[in-house]
Amino acid sequence: MKLEFFDSTLRDGSQSQGISFSVTDKINIVKVLDEFGIDYIEAGNPGSNPKDLMFFEEIKSVKLKHSKLCSFGSTCRNTVKVEQDNNIINLLKSGTPVVAIFGKSWDLHVTEILKISLEDNLRIVSETISYLKSKGKEVIFDAEHFFDGYKNNSEYAIKVLQAAYESGADCLCLCDTNGGTMPFDIEEITRKVCDRFSGVRISIHCHNDTGCAVANSLAAVRAGAVQIQGTFIGYGERCGNADLSTILPNLILKCGYSSHINLENLYNVSRVVAEISNIRIPYNRPYIGKSAFAHKGGMHVDGVIKLPKSFEHIDPSQVGNRRKFLMSEVSGKSTVLPKLQELVPSLKKNSPETEMIINELKNQEFLGYQYEAADASFDLFVKKQLKIWKPHFNIIFFKTSDDYPAPSGSLRSSAVIEIEVDGQRTVSGAVGNGPVNALDNALRKALMVFYPEVRTIELTDFKVRVIDQSSTTAARVRVLIDSSDGESVWTTIGVSNDVIEASFIALVDSFEYKLSRKES
Repeated sequence: MKLEFFDSTLRDGSQSQGISFSVTDKINIVKVLDEFGIDYIEAGNPGSNPKDLMFFEEIKSVKLKHSKLCSFGSTCRNTVKVEQDNNIINLLKSGTPVVAIFGKSWDLHVTEILKISLEDNLRIVSETISYLKSKGKEVIFDAEHFFDGYKNNSEYAIKVLQAAYESGADCLCLCDTNGGTMPFDIEEITRKVCDRFSGVRISIHCHNDTGCAVANSLAAVRAGAVQIQGTFIGYGERCGNADLSTILPNLILKCGYSSHINLENLYNVSRVVAEISNIRIPYNRPYIGKSAFAHKGGMHVDGVIKLPKSFEHIDPSQVGNRRKFLMSEVSGKSTVLPKLQELVPSLKKNSPETEMIINELKNQEFLGYQYEAADASFDLFVKKQLKIWKPHFNIIFFKTSDDYPAPSGSLRSSAVIEIEVDGQRTVSGAVGNGPVNALDNALRKALMVFYPEVRTIELTDFKVRVIDQSSTTAARVRVLIDSSDGESVWTTIGVSNDVIEASFIALVDSFEYKLSRKES
């Protein structure tokens, strides 16, 4: 069976805390999802804000290869003729071939929220859909709060679906709007609806308030639903929506459903959407997380090297991800050896250098270093242990200071640093928003005298964690810095009792890694 995938990242996903799409953002995401092969893209509510109205006007000039663009809105108001309702007027102005209309299917919402009669609610559902069909639109009816409504008054919930169907709705979407329904209830109720409306396209729309949105979506498909609504990467109101980046591979790879979507692009598509959304993908996200196919325990790594399926449920390349071996105190030779052989191909599992690096790695982990999260620093660490590392610069000294109050009325930080490159010394000073930023600016300024390419480096994330919390203010801290040159991203680490020193260690590694990559 071939399924339809309906993406609501630009509508429901935009209601997620911390996300605000510009018109350009929305257009770029539409292009990415269209290229990926998503069937329907719900792009916003043109009746809710001027930005969405502007988007729908600008998107008209974009030719889509596969996706159908969908605008979203509610049924007409009870006291207004459908053709005079501003929401309906704006839906038609959007120019999309598909319109998603939501209406109340829980009698409680009809009488207590809309405060109209149950009969009037059926009427506005019918009038709205009939009118939009008369204008040549494909109509998807979102039965809002359907599962809660069905459990409270199944007869009325079905009447709402019947009214939508008889008025010409092309697809009936069952919405778990509160996200509180369990998978077994979703499957049972969806199957009853599919039996009742045999031959009608049934859709499922789940929220994740119990952590069951993906499972609920799969249960609905099992019961007969043919369209799945969700968002990349589970963005949405409250706890989010059903995550299409998990649902897609589950249905295609695990359940055997057919689709024209190329799953090998899933990892990259997810990252583009996340980057535009300015949201980081959790490392442990199924299929697309950086840790989804990461192995740390020695026995796990040894098993994967010998037979990948022994510890991996799919080949990572099927979703565009890749296998990763993490370096830590529980790493065995099988974990470390592949990384070492990238640098020195002649090294073997029983080489003394391999044993020496593993022992030193465990010592570093004891001090607080976690190289599993800092591949760049691990690369430098290995080269230093193998004595194949030559630093690109040496630090002679550095000094930071804070002044308060500054002329601006807030804290001002400054840094002075002296470095040496091939016997030549230079001193540089800079100010910044805090001592670490000041050090970054001063070091960058000094290095650009010798290495102009460092101007492309940008620190994208900065994390500090107290390692031994019982020591209070004297505790050791671990600092992780993410850096980017616009083409790639790398992470470095520093550990010290002094947060400035730990930050500086990670900072130096970041610049050194960039310069070492230039030579490789």
